[in-house]
Amino acid sequence: LLDDIVLTHSLFLPTERFLQQLHQQYPGGLWGAKRVGTRVAHWEEGSGLRRKRAVLAVLLHFLETYKGLLQEEESAGKVIKELYLLIMKDPSLYHELEDEIIKLHQLVETVELKVADETPPPNKQVKPLFRHFRRIDSCLQTRVAFRGSDEIFCRVYMPDHSYVTIRSRLSASVQDILASVTEKLQYSEEQSARGDALILVTMASSGEKAVLQPSEECVFTTLGINSHLFACTRDTFDSLVPLPEEIQVVPGDTEIHRAEPEDVANHLTSFHWELFRCIHELEFVDYVFHGERGRRETANLELLLQRCSEVQHWVGTELLLCEGLGKRAHLLKKLIKIAAICKQNQDMLSFYAIVIGLNNAAISRLRLTWEKLPGKFKNLFRKFENLTDPCRNHKTYREVLAKMKPPLIPFVPLILKDLTFLHEGSKTLLDGLVNVEKLHCIAEKVRTVRKYRSRPLCLELEASPAQLQTKAYVRQLRVIDNQNLLFELSYKLEPGSQ
Repeated sequence: LLDDIVLTHSLFLPTERFLQQLHQQYPGGLWGAKRVGTRVAHWEEGSGLRRKRAVLAVLLHFLETYKGLLQEEESAGKVIKELYLLIMKDPSLYHELEDEIIKLHQLVETVELKVADETPPPNKQVKPLFRHFRRIDSCLQTRVAFRGSDEIFCRVYMPDHSYVTIRSRLSASVQDILASVTEKLQYSEEQSARGDALILVTMASSGEKAVLQPSEECVFTTLGINSHLFACTRDTFDSLVPLPEEIQVVPGDTEIHRAEPEDVANHLTSFHWELFRCIHELEFVDYVFHGERGRRETANLELLLQRCSEVQHWVGTELLLCEGLGKRAHLLKKLIKIAAICKQNQDMLSFYAIVIGLNNAAISRLRLTWEKLPGKFKNLFRKFENLTDPCRNHKTYREVLAKMKPPLIPFVPLILKDLTFLHEGSKTLLDGLVNVEKLHCIAEKVRTVRKYRSRPLCLELEASPAQLQTKAYVRQLRVIDNQNLLFELSYKLEPGSQ
């Protein structure tokens, strides 16, 4: 029950208020003394120690669960520090629960709570988002969790496809991004006053574009695979077109033709484990329920979802850029083999993404390519299709997943689908009371994520030049995400296929 409440309290009680309530329940606390007055003394004599123990138990569990996320909430950090100091100065509790007090001290140090009036921390190292800059040194780094206060470099393009590079917080608002762009361009206030104010636009490779509102935040991790940010005036909005490299395709061999299937699969699993491990379990709750209680930090989850989509399009891109029929059939066989190894690695995210990519209409219509595939691999792919079949609420996949032991990488979009179903299927509050059954079901689903990551992933990957080349290739996939362009390529390869 305690874990259920800590994981889901944000749905019915914001973090700061939750902590204030906890503070009030501590006998002799600042708010507790104000609210109960003379009853404080009675608490000390009777139930006071039990209350203190209960508050300490909740606080310890809260800190263990939230950890780094609390760095982004200064107001919450202030309440925790007040409560922490109150507990540390309490001799009656210290002698009774010395181990718990020491654990509390260690947790508060680990969380490194920031408070607004304290000295600001030194400049952090700028973290790389994949796809924003295709640099070997950055893509080979082990992925670490992103927080809203982390700084990244990002390119913002102009209508003529020139660009400015800005350094920005990950959680920056559109207004903040435009301010940085304006400063870089030395855009004058006079121009803004004349109605030439800049707007920020997302542009996809398909030409689809949308204006972002000034108050929107965390836009970097919500961009599509080949989407870019453009700054322009409203007069030039209609003239925006995608970057040339997003709409021009040059067929040719890539690393996948040279690499062994085992190496590609293992590097896929390794990278996706890094991304999966970075997601805080509370991001699943915040991603699904943000409409109810305000957007929070879900950057790591959004990056993994983008990656899942990227792998799906990578499969189609590689096959459709392979012009020779025999070579293309060989590549199809290799991709099915990669999916099989990913499944063996218990990387169901990569497995699912590859199978979905091979089922893309632009690929499934390549009749001559599929006919050239050996019978053994045709049968294997049919089994994979049965495993990913959504019938009866993905029954086959769930049965296979239930037999796996950690570590494993699940198909994350299905977890979000389950959470959405739980959310929409029942109300959070019933007659003004918290629907504990709903919160328990949500917490149980989140706890499965905890279970999947309860043991470390151990894959033996060599550090040879060839392996590093494959690793860089896997982590910086170049993909076509424009379905119309994929169909064009498909019909050029096999015009007569039905």
